[in-house]
Amino acid sequence: MKLTEMSAEELAAFKAEVQKEYDDFKAQGLSLNMARGKPSAEQLDLTEGLLTAVKSSEDCFAEDGTDCRNYGGLDGLPEAKALFAPMLGVTPDELIICGNSSLNIMYDTIAKFMLFGTGDGEKPWKDTKVKWLCPVPGYDRHFLITEKMGFELVNIPMDKNGPDMDMVEKLVAEDDTIKGIWCVPMYANPTGTTYSDEVVKRLAAMKTKAKDFKIFWDNAYCIHHLSDTPDTLLNILDECEKAGNPDRVYMLASTSKVTFPGAGVAMIASSEKNIKYLKSMMTVQTIGYDKINQLRHVKFFGTYENLMEHMKKHRAIIEPKFKIVLDTLEKEIAPLGIGSWEKPNGGYFISFNALNGCAKRICQLCKEAGVVLTGAGATYPYGKDPDDSNIRIAPTFPPESELKIAADVFATAVKLASAEKLLAE
Repeated sequence: MKLTEMSAEELAAFKAEVQKEYDDFKAQGLSLNMARGKPSAEQLDLTEGLLTAVKSSEDCFAEDGTDCRNYGGLDGLPEAKALFAPMLGVTPDELIICGNSSLNIMYDTIAKFMLFGTGDGEKPWKDTKVKWLCPVPGYDRHFLITEKMGFELVNIPMDKNGPDMDMVEKLVAEDDTIKGIWCVPMYANPTGTTYSDEVVKRLAAMKTKAKDFKIFWDNAYCIHHLSDTPDTLLNILDECEKAGNPDRVYMLASTSKVTFPGAGVAMIASSEKNIKYLKSMMTVQTIGYDKINQLRHVKFFGTYENLMEHMKKHRAIIEPKFKIVLDTLEKEIAPLGIGSWEKPNGGYFISFNALNGCAKRICQLCKEAGVVLTGAGATYPYGKDPDDSNIRIAPTFPPESELKIAADVFATAVKLASAEKLLAE
């Protein structure tokens, strides 16, 4: 029976029963974590061979004879570019291999645009008011970058196809202070959404009042599939070129959840014009990124096909964890009608929507019972979810035995917070 259909007496009895379950969990002194999308130790062990892929100084030479221990190679080793270009569907000439963090690339690139402009002939963003479009719920660290830069952040609702394009097109056509949009286009953080072909084409072709409008296309989960029928994503760089906006998009990815989050490789791709512009500024700040690490990855994987085979090993570890959480929600929450969620086909998260006004209380209850979640509101700019509804669940890090307990605690907290809310109305 749905909670919204219960009488006050039935709700009170339900709450008392759930309170007892919650108190039992609380008495166990649990210490469990579903807060961030971290790979588990078992996943990290998959890449142990990376540590010895370069064994000695004799192994430190690239295919063209470059000594990777020395200076040089601003945009990355040619063989590293060839290995990772297929991840984003670009050519090696459209790609720069950087350090270990795509988040760092995004921060750094926007800082460059603040100081020096985008290379489109427009003035630097520090000299003008800047607004930025933020599909919600979304990735908290994206929002923090543009918040830190002083941009005004504008919420754009997401649906099963991606951001609300009617709203996006209207805003960018009317306001030249809107300079860009964050996008996690495949298995989005946290909803698991993959942008439809129509959304990709509209983003590429839309008319923008700002001549220097940019799409930051953070394709962090593009090879993180969880089924035999993975989603597909239209290549936005190709679509931008077809639409006459070849320099609109910057595509990003990394191996942070493929190899080692602290020692992977990150990359940025764009039009050859944009890549040339970025390199002209990069040459002032670095003589080259860690080529030995790039070489390690090349030696460990060898080919892109081997990389994709490696991802099947990740799936074998992660998929059962998603099933634990989804099965718990289906069993405990679905019959009560007190939450909604999607079954993601890839990525690292499950996006849960509680009854309005319950997310903060659910997170508080979980914390008091020893289960840490990403804070309520984190999936919205400024940490403010207008409905206090969305919670991002990250099932990858805990062992399955701990995850099952954490999922049960979460479901109990959802039931208790929902009953409290309905009784107070």
